[in-house]
Amino acid sequence: MALLAVPNVSEGRDADRILALETAFSADTKLLDRHTDADHNRSVFSLSAEAGPLRAALLSGAEAALQLIDISRHEGLHPCIGALDVCPVVWLDPGDRDLAVAAAIATAQGIGELGIPVFGYGELAAAPERVERAFFRRGGPDELRRRMQGGGLAPDWGPPAPHPSAGATLVTARPPLAAFNVVLEGGNEALARRIAAQLRESGGGLPGVRAIGLLLSGGRPQVSTNVHDPLAVPLGAVVERVGELAAPAGARPLEAELVGLVPEAALRGYPEEVPIRDFDPDQRVIERLLPASRRARDR
Repeated sequence: MALLAVPNVSEGRDADRILALETAFSADTKLLDRHTDADHNRSVFSLSAEAGPLRAALLSGAEAALQLIDISRHEGLHPCIGALDVCPVVWLDPGDRDLAVAAAIATAQGIGELGIPVFGYGELAAAPERVERAFFRRGGPDELRRRMQGGGLAPDWGPPAPHPSAGATLVTARPPLAAFNVVLEGGNEALARRIAAQLRESGGGLPGVRAIGLLLSGGRPQVSTNVHDPLAVPLGAVVERVGELAAPAGARPLEAELVGLVPEAALRGYPEEVPIRDFDPDQRVIERLLPASRRARDR
């Protein structure tokens, strides 16, 4: 059974660099999707391959990111600490969890050998406080450097200080999640942040939801989320809750955006009145792109 990987790089504006990164990541893999966002200054690639070729492609992409992206000059809305900022390996069949963990660890070791410190999070977290990406991203690349140089934060793989231009990389293995953004009509950045604080699990909101509030370049507020179990918390439930939290301020969900792919069950009961921008289920639903994944879950 093939695994997926969803490398996130801190480049979403330079078309030539994005194409070079895509070429590096898609070597010997099937490129299922590429999402690029200039406001976030970030690109997300969805790849599928067997474990060995997938690891080789991720290391090829990590090396390209090292050569092409200078995190010390990065500007964008999305929190980040590295050129290759996040590199999750994804299992579709629960029986492939151990295979995905092994592939993620091998990938992390290889990135560390490039001179880039790597931190495991989620399934690969070395301690409870290291489970969330926010633990490492707090304060951005400059604060990460200070914490590492002060001896308060050691990587799981690679050198003890951030790479001068590539920073550090976060690696995990996980089942599919949904990276899902909701754009508001009305309100402002402060409202988006308040909604995000109440929406995310840590604020007493929906289970498994991480969220931040942002202001896009067009002036519209956005609630950007990761839904860690989109089967238990489908995207329609996220839209509904955002609407409830926005209503007292006279705002409402206007449209949504999906970053990468999503399991089919995540779309159960999704409201037609809040369209997902440029959404084609034949191109964005995992089971339609990889029919074998449906069979694996139906066993």
